[in-house]
Amino acid sequence: MAQDAPDQRTALAAGVVCYLIWGFVPLAFQAMGHLGVGAWEILSHRTLWGTPTALAFVLLAGQGRQVMAVFSNPRLLGGLTLSAALIATNWIIFIWAVNSGRVLESSLGYYITPLLNMAAGVAIFRERLDRIGLVAIGLAGLGVVIQAFALGHLPWVSLALAFSFGAYGVVRKLVSADAQTGLFIECLLLAGPGVVYLIWLQRQGLSHFTATPATTAWLIAAGPITAVPLVLFSWAARRIPLSVMGFLQFIGPTIAFAIGRAEGEAFSTLRALSFVFIWGGAAVFTYGAWRRARSLVPA
Repeated sequence: MAQDAPDQRTALAAGVVCYLIWGFVPLAFQAMGHLGVGAWEILSHRTLWGTPTALAFVLLAGQGRQVMAVFSNPRLLGGLTLSAALIATNWIIFIWAVNSGRVLESSLGYYITPLLNMAAGVAIFRERLDRIGLVAIGLAGLGVVIQAFALGHLPWVSLALAFSFGAYGVVRKLVSADAQTGLFIECLLLAGPGVVYLIWLQRQGLSHFTATPATTAWLIAAGPITAVPLVLFSWAARRIPLSVMGFLQFIGPTIAFAIGRAEGEAFSTLRALSFVFIWGGAAVFTYGAWRRARSLVPA
């Protein structure tokens, strides 16, 4: 166990940095949106420029042979195809949401995700869920119900983001491929359709890529913005319990919530109450994680 401690600390640090980046990502996509770039064009550039960035990580890690091995293993390739579809779904919903004045809804989705991670940890990875975990899930569930009343409909943006990213985390934990290899193949699988769409935009005279130097720079930057946190996430997720990753998940939506409020998004009393229940669930979960960590210190 002592030999594993440095690796655990490194994985924890990687997870923290990953969620810090994701917390401020709405600002980057909003900058692209203000330049006139649509959600699908942003997504296509994410996959296009994310591919060489991910390839650089593969080469640095010396995982070229592992990439070839994945392509010769239908089961692994199928798993990464599924994870690519899930993360692409998450990306397009998120880009659309933050550029449509729904940053608060996106933050709610990522507050829900850790609680889905807890449920997945119990159902799939046989992690233990105590009474504190049940209370946390119950409080968050009430928060979602109140949010539905506040909006007048189910918070489908929040739920779609939560389920797509939660499912992505589960699949990546199950697929036996290192973080760099998995991300490169995911980007490669998504880049093909993305390039086709970008070529179509160019032929229709609708492309924004060369509109201004700032637009070009932002769209190219979408690659590193995409690849770096995903490598950190996948690397950390394979080395620390999914429930711990769920705890770290609260960093990103807290930053996004602050951004949404600073930008003046509607925040009624009922909507505020829904976040109180969500934050209550997060606080209870945090207390449970702290208590478990204390009990493990003597061991």
